[in-house]
Amino acid sequence: MHLTYLFDPLCGWCYGASPALAWLAQREGVELRLAPTGLFAGDAARPMDAAFAGYAWQNDQRIAAQTGQVFSEAYRALIFETSGLVFDSAATTLGVVAIGLTASGSEAEGLRALQQARYVEGRDTADRSVVADVLTRAGFAEAAARVTASDETLRDSGRRRIDAARRMMAQFGVRGVPALVIADGRGARLMPSGILFGDRQGLAAELQAGSGGLS
Repeated sequence: MHLTYLFDPLCGWCYGASPALAWLAQREGVELRLAPTGLFAGDAARPMDAAFAGYAWQNDQRIAAQTGQVFSEAYRALIFETSGLVFDSAATTLGVVAIGLTASGSEAEGLRALQQARYVEGRDTADRSVVADVLTRAGFAEAAARVTASDETLRDSGRRRIDAARRMMAQFGVRGVPALVIADGRGARLMPSGILFGDRQGLAAELQAGSGGLS
């Protein structure tokens, strides 16, 4: 079974889905592929002004209530109340892509470390130097070096993966992230909305249908 996880590292709902993603990454018989969409990168980036900060924090509280994920006071104070910050997922996306180039199979773990750094520790993961430090501390020193250097191979890989993710979104009519696409003996299809936010038994049941079972 092949699963493609469409996401953006600065998407609060993607952070809310991180326990399900960790569960999927450990399943036998499942090949999990992370597909960064660049939803909040480049031209989609924006200043972290007061109006946007208020909207984002309010949304984060809804996510916390539904998923149990922690959005800490440190995150609120250091991200939303520090002037001059931007809401831009480019650096964090490069961090995930760099892990893919240097530690294949560990992208979900690296993404989790970057999300923890932002939403719990309140670190500005829109800053490339912060991303590199987080990756180093998480045991991805080679990936961190690639992020710091921002070499052409890394940038090209990032562009290709974002382009591929956006094509998949268009193919399946995906309007937001996170989203999960499954490819198995029945072909490729978009999984039901909300599957990443329920209990693991429900997620397993959805995946098991037509897949031959999960371990």
